[in-house]
Amino acid sequence: PLQYGLYSSFMGCFVYCFLGTAKDVTLGPTAIMSLLVSSYTFHEPVYAVLLTFLSGCIQLAMGLLHLGFLLDFISCPVIKGFTSAASITISFNQIKNILGLQGIPRQFFLQVYETLRRIQETRAGDAVLGLTCLAALTGLRAMKSRLPQAAPAEPRAVRISYLIVWISATARNALVVLFAGLVAYSFQVMGSQPFRLTGSIPQGLPAFRPPRFSLPVPNGTVPFQSMVEDMGVGLAVVPLMGLLETIAIAKAFASQSGYRIDPNQELLALGVSNVLGSFVSSYPITGSFGRTAVNAQSGACTPAGGLVTGALVLLSLAYLTSLFYYIPKAALAAVIISAVVPMFDAGIFRTLWRVKRLDLVPLFVTFLLCFWEVHYGIVAGVLVSGVLLLYSIARPPIKVTEGAVLLVQLGSSLHFPAVEHLRDSVCSHALAASPPRSVILDCCHVSSIDYTVVVGLAELLQELRRHGLSLAFCGLKDPVLQVLLSADLEGFRHFPSWEEAEQCGGVELGGSGAEPFSSTAEST
Repeated sequence: PLQYGLYSSFMGCFVYCFLGTAKDVTLGPTAIMSLLVSSYTFHEPVYAVLLTFLSGCIQLAMGLLHLGFLLDFISCPVIKGFTSAASITISFNQIKNILGLQGIPRQFFLQVYETLRRIQETRAGDAVLGLTCLAALTGLRAMKSRLPQAAPAEPRAVRISYLIVWISATARNALVVLFAGLVAYSFQVMGSQPFRLTGSIPQGLPAFRPPRFSLPVPNGTVPFQSMVEDMGVGLAVVPLMGLLETIAIAKAFASQSGYRIDPNQELLALGVSNVLGSFVSSYPITGSFGRTAVNAQSGACTPAGGLVTGALVLLSLAYLTSLFYYIPKAALAAVIISAVVPMFDAGIFRTLWRVKRLDLVPLFVTFLLCFWEVHYGIVAGVLVSGVLLLYSIARPPIKVTEGAVLLVQLGSSLHFPAVEHLRDSVCSHALAASPPRSVILDCCHVSSIDYTVVVGLAELLQELRRHGLSLAFCGLKDPVLQVLLSADLEGFRHFPSWEEAEQCGGVELGGSGAEPFSSTAEST
């Protein structure tokens, strides 16, 4: 029922004001979360409210266990791909309201097809009002950005005029909706209505009570265990997608405004919001891209803006739902479009092409899949970023300098996926040289190693020894040196620096003299 959307819209605002770390983020119901919840709760409010409570407990536990670092794997290209795609999908999702069309599918590609196919059904009243509101919002935003600061020495009339213009530009969203509502009400009084209106919403505040852990049915009662089994994988998908959406939105707006967010604190805020929300019949909430964009464009400076939002929702539920009847959908659509369009970052594609072209892969994967489903795009982008990160760990840059002995320098730390790559590189260069040469391994960039690395280095020592060659280590940090000494590797030798190892090259490593290093090769 419609009223459950409003029941879900205020608790997150109050909680995030005290626990949240992003000034713009607004927690509430979203289209994606609504669809996920409906698919796991069978359109039954009792199931939805219970899922809210259980999702909040999971998110709260993750925050208390400081698992927020897992969300640091959402890279900047993934965030940019998500926000750019979301700005397009959310904007186009509102086109149907601008044109006054009904029955348009939610899926983006079907939405585009159906909108273009039925564009001749456009209602003139909605289109004119929607475009007028868009033009007014764009003009007011441009006016605010170009408004010069009034000096204290200016005449009072100038300062008052500046204040009026500044207030009008800052409160442009509210003014446009109010103006459109008055226009729609005037037409209603005259006996005609050219606009599609928001319509009636049941009035009254929800009762404050714990969620129900069983469901009465005609043949008995569905117990808690059966309800949990019925929701199944939704108990993992819903809290996870809530986290991903909230963190992705918080990071997107934080990067624009230049402040940092605390993922663990965000987890706590979301978890507490859902747990308390379940006591007021809320279904699971998450960060809302559209409302957050409206919040940012309206000039919110701290999370305390949520107090105003939550108070207005409560006031509306108690007394004003009858007035919402006259708000045209086209005006609300114009507010949302005006807020999300600036989030599209066309320059990021050119920037990544210049900085690191490989980062375009997670960007495009996220951007394209978000047109199918936003949560699929975010998950796929995180997975692609993770694969690229793991590849860089498994294939660290290796620099080989040839001389009387081979100096092998690791360009980054050494982890177990890279040990086979290191063995192959060392053996291929050492045995391919004429004559075959012993090796000095410079480990100055290696801060820690694991058991697999120790085993790999022991096998490398044995393989070189079988060919009459030696391997010496230099630049080992104390923790790494202690591990290797504890492993009691046969033939293990260490020098403080590669210069000392080079000076001992002819005697210790079997070379014919310490010739200067003559050529360089890199293996990646």
